[in-house]
Amino acid sequence: MSGVTTADVDFVMPVYNEGGNIERALREIQEKVSLANRVLVVYDFDEDNTLPVLRSLAEEFPNVQAIRNTLGRGVLHAIRAGIAATTAEVVVVTMADLSDDVAIVPRMVEMIRRDGYDIVCASRYMKGGRQQGGPFLKGLMSRVAGLSLHWLAGFPTHDATNAFRAYRRSVLVETPIESQGGFAYSLEITAKAYAKGRKVGELPSVWRDRSAGESRFRLRAWLPHYLKWYFFAMTHRPGRRGA
Repeated sequence: MSGVTTADVDFVMPVYNEGGNIERALREIQEKVSLANRVLVVYDFDEDNTLPVLRSLAEEFPNVQAIRNTLGRGVLHAIRAGIAATTAEVVVVTMADLSDDVAIVPRMVEMIRRDGYDIVCASRYMKGGRQQGGPFLKGLMSRVAGLSLHWLAGFPTHDATNAFRAYRRSVLVETPIESQGGFAYSLEITAKAYAKGRKVGELPSVWRDRSAGESRFRLRAWLPHYLKWYFFAMTHRPGRRGA
C-alpha cells in the first residue's frame, strides 16, 4: 500500500493484532479528520491479523501505508519506525483501539501550524475532558501524576501520561528517545521539549476503553520508566538550572 506524497498530518499507528479494530479506526479518521493525511500503520510481524484487513481496504484508503517495524519488537520500536517514515510537519501518534478522540486532531494541527505550539497534548483531566472505562488503578495513578505535575511543577498539561499527542515533526527528530519500552516516551519527549522552552499546549479529550482486542499496556513493567520522566518533569523547567 502506498500513501499520498503530501499531507497536513501524518498519523503513526502501531498495531498488534488489531484486525478487529483497524477498519473502524481508519473510518473514524476518515470521517472526523478533514485534513489531508497519511496513516502509517506499523506492524512487527507478517502474521499480524491487521494486515489482511488493510489489504482488503487498500483501494478505499489510499492514504494508508503499512510499515514493517525492523527496529525490534514492541510498541516503542514500532513508534520509532513510524516516526522515521513521516514527512508531514505535524505528526500524531494514535492507537488503533478506538480509544483516542481523533475529532480534536484538526484543532491540534491548527495549534501547531497557526498558533506556534510544538506539542499539543490530549487531556482527559482538564475541563471538558474525561475518561470512559479502563482499569481503576491505572486511571487513578495517571490522574494523580498529571495533576501533581501540573499544579506542583507548572507542567503545561493536566494529562502527562496520555500518549495521544500531536508533535511538530522537528521536535521528534531532534529529541532522542531514551525510554526503553512502553508509552513513557511521550512524557519523556514532552518533558524534554518543555525544559528547552518549546511551546506545549493541551486540548480536552475523551478517552474510551478499547472495544476489541487486548491492551498492550503493562503497568508493572512500565511504571519505573514513567517515574523516571515524572521526576525529570518535576525538576526541569524552562530557564531553571538543569533544564
